This record gives sequence, structure tokens and C-alpha cells, in this order.
Amino acid sequence: MKISILDDYYDTIRTLPSFAKVANHDVTIYNDHVQDVDILAERLKDTEALVLIRERTKIRTPLLERLPKLKLISQRSVYPHIDLDTCTNNGVLLCSDQHAGTPSYATAELAWGLVISAMREIPQHMQSFRDGKWQYGVSQSLRHKTLGVYGYGRIGKEILRYGEVFGMNTLVWASEGSRERARADGVDVAGSREEFFEKCDVISLHVRLYPATHGIITADDLARMKPTALIVNTSRSLLIEPGALVTALQNGRPGMAAVDVYDSEPVPEHDAPLLTMENAICTPHIGYVTREEYDLHFHDIFDQIVAYDRGEPINMINPQALEHRN
Repeated sequence: MKISILDDYYDTIRTLPSFAKVANHDVTIYNDHVQDVDILAERLKDTEALVLIRERTKIRTPLLERLPKLKLISQRSVYPHIDLDTCTNNGVLLCSDQHAGTPSYATAELAWGLVISAMREIPQHMQSFRDGKWQYGVSQSLRHKTLGVYGYGRIGKEILRYGEVFGMNTLVWASEGSRERARADGVDVAGSREEFFEKCDVISLHVRLYPATHGIITADDLARMKPTALIVNTSRSLLIEPGALVTALQNGRPGMAAVDVYDSEPVPEHDAPLLTMENAICTPHIGYVTREEYDLHFHDIFDQIVAYDRGEPINMINPQALEHRN
């Protein structure tokens, strides 16, 4: 099977133990990032199985219509970057286990690193030191403060555990079903959405991006936060109402933000206002970018390809595609 892998920026995938699963296939790996349809169509014209790293490259209808040999897209996350209906109509099967069974511990670790970095203002202290000065100012401790986790999934539960280890009070807000699960697990749930945003000193977002969750965090929500509070987003940028976070930080509620995700990635040059704000810490979507996380990620992706190749596809998102094969 001819397999193409996109966006492996540092040529890491071929060095992972999991790569052995597909090493006997005809595998081409691209290390750059390209979104131009003409270039992608030429590169992928003979591809049968396409491997995606998260949502780095958008796979839209104009491209799909020019890939007649494509049979399978294999990935390991949600798929807002893929035109699923076109895939189905063209007989292209999408397989994605969507992190079934395990949280992204790497993302949880980064989120907690951002919490500590922002509350202790570590980047600002470092820059002050580099500029020939001494301390930047007086920052905040975590102990006895209230950690809010928006969402009660695998990563959210891990963040709650970190907060408890650091002596924080913890609070959850989420969908009604998730709130019920949190209560059943003995986790404190805010009495209302308003209370959640008003009470928490740190809020970390851990919600998947679906059409129903676009803009789920509104300007009104952010305006309720304390001027000393921090919001952390390692999930998806579009969970927050467009433009609301920059405006909120300019207005001083919340006082700080730490983000790893953006509306467009890689971020276009001169198009990231958060990067210029002293009360924002920004990282370039590195939440899942560790060797260990990559190997877990591609273990599942390559298992999907192997299963498909033997005629027993797994984790099918659009099994109807099999009915549209020529």
C-alpha cells in the first residue's frame, strides 16, 4: 500500500518504534507544511492511505476530488479539518480512535506547566533577567486557590488530580451529563456557570471541538473572571468566542492567559495579537509533541492502516464510504 504522511516537521516518525508496523509498505513522509491544493494534489496523486498529524493540514473537497486513488485517511483525533461527506461520497474511509481509552498525558503536563509558568510569571522573570535587570515582580502561589476545569474528560480529570496534589481547591463545569459524572465521582461541581467563572483563580479548558462547542466560552464568561485569574487553553482556540480573549485581557478580566492553540496554525506572521501581550504566555501547539506521545499516537494510527490492509478496518468514522467504492 502506498502511504503518505504529512507534516512530520522534524522527521520523527520513522524513528519511532511504532513505525515498524508499516515499514514494509511504500511510505513517503513530508516534513514541510503545505496547504496549497495544487501542490498537495500532485504529491498525493498516487496515495492510497493518508496519515494526518492532528489538524495540521486541512483535507477539503477541492483536494479530495483530485485524489482518485485515496482509500483511507488514518488519524487519532477529532476531524473538523476534513470534509467528511466528500470522503464518504468518494469512497474514502476515515479511521480515528479519537484517543479512546487514554488521556494525552503530554497535553496534561504542558497545561500544568503553563499554569505554573503563568502564575509565577516565569517567562517575564526570565526576560527581565536577560535584559540585565533582576526580578520582574511578585507573583502568585497555587496552594489554597481554586482550580476550575471546564470539561470532565480524560485530560480534565488528570488536571484535577494535579491541582489536588498542589493543594488547590477544585471545581468543575461541563455539559449536564459530564457534571453528573463528576458528582458521582465525588468531584465538586459549580452551582452555576456564573459561579464557576467568578470563583476560580485558574481555569483550564478541556473540551473537544465540535460544532456545538464552537465559541462555548463567551466574552461574558471571561468578563466574570477575577482580575488576578488565569485562563489556560491547550484544547482548541475556537472553543473561545472569536476575539473575546484578546479583548478580555486588554480589559483586565481575566488578568492572564496561557495558550497553546490558535485559530490558524501555524500562526501566520504578524497575525497573533496574543504574542505581543505581556499578560499572555504562548506556546506553538506543543501539548502533544513529545516522543512518547507521538509513539502512542502513531501506534494507533498504524494499527488502523494494518487492520484496513487485511480487510478488517477499525475505528471507522464513516463506514458508509465502503458502499461508495467504485
